[in-house]
Amino acid sequence: MPIRLENKNNLTVCHIDGEIDINSSPGIKKAFDKLIAKKEPKVVVNFSKVSYVDSSGLATLVEVLKNMRTYGGRLRLTNLSPKIKSLFEITKLEKLFDIVAEEEEAISTFM
Repeated sequence: MPIRLENKNNLTVCHIDGEIDINSSPGIKKAFDKLIAKKEPKVVVNFSKVSYVDSSGLATLVEVLKNMRTYGGRLRLTNLSPKIKSLFEITKLEKLFDIVAEEEEAISTFM
C-alpha cells in the first residue's frame, strides 16, 4: 500500500493508492501513527487513487481520527469516489469525518 506524504501550506497531504482493507490497514495505521506521534495538527487524506475501502479500513480511519483529536489535530478526507462516499454515508461516518470534494478546497479552508 503506497502512501505518499506531501507538505502543502503547513499541513500534510496523504495520498493513498489502492485499497484500504484488512491487508493494507496495518501499513496505513503505521504511517498515520508517525504523524500522530509528531502531533501533526492538520492532515488531508486524498482518496483519488483509492479504489476500495472495507470495514477494517473504516475502523482504521476512525481510530486515526480519534487519536488525532486527543491532541487537537484535524483530519479531512478529500476526492472520494461516489462509491466510497456512499459507503461513508451508509455507515453514517460522513457525520464524523470532515469530507471535502477537492484537495485544494480542503487545504485552503484549513487556513
